[in-house]
Amino acid sequence: MPLTILVVDDDPGTRLSISDYLELSGYSVVTANDGQEALRMVENYHPDLIVTDIIMPRINGYELVRRVRQQPTFRLLPVILLTARTKTQERILGYQSGCDLYLPKPFELEELAAAIRNLLERSQIIRSEYRLSYKENLGNFIPSKEVTMPSLWAGIRESHQFLSLTPREQEVLELLTHGLSNADIGGELHLSPRTVEKYVSSLLRKTDTSNRAELVRFAITHGLVE
Repeated sequence: MPLTILVVDDDPGTRLSISDYLELSGYSVVTANDGQEALRMVENYHPDLIVTDIIMPRINGYELVRRVRQQPTFRLLPVILLTARTKTQERILGYQSGCDLYLPKPFELEELAAAIRNLLERSQIIRSEYRLSYKENLGNFIPSKEVTMPSLWAGIRESHQFLSLTPREQEVLELLTHGLSNADIGGELHLSPRTVEKYVSSLLRKTDTSNRAELVRFAITHGLVE
């Protein structure tokens, strides 16, 4: 069964050219005109990857990614942001919102397809490892009638305390998995964005990950967050 890709762009020409190329590449493609429609498509189709523009009416690409990341089911969903904006701060906003790749316009469809293949391959590997880890951890527990799922997950998480995260790092990590920016996390924890960035850097170093998306995947895969 072909993998499903959601293409979100308010420009019909761009949306059509991307969807046609991806369908010819063997993917199943669904499309949306803006972020608000895209959220409904995510719920209805559970796509394997999202390609979205940033500047759109009603809900823009940044907000779309943040809302998708807030749903536990879609925390690992790969997202590519497309935009004509190329300033460093705008790229930073893209990654802080939770995207996996920021591709500036104009771009070659072949380049986009290569990026999609790479992200999908990684996503499939992570999902397989997650399922395997989940089954192995369940095999280490023999729950009785008194054992609830929360206590079961608590036991699973205890097996991954080799990272020795501080309570504050754990709090930052939990909020990161919800797609919050440094400013948002700082507001929740009463910290400055700069201090939050230091905690994020420490988490990246401890988990041997290179960016926030990888950090979130690592945390979910290893049961470090709810």
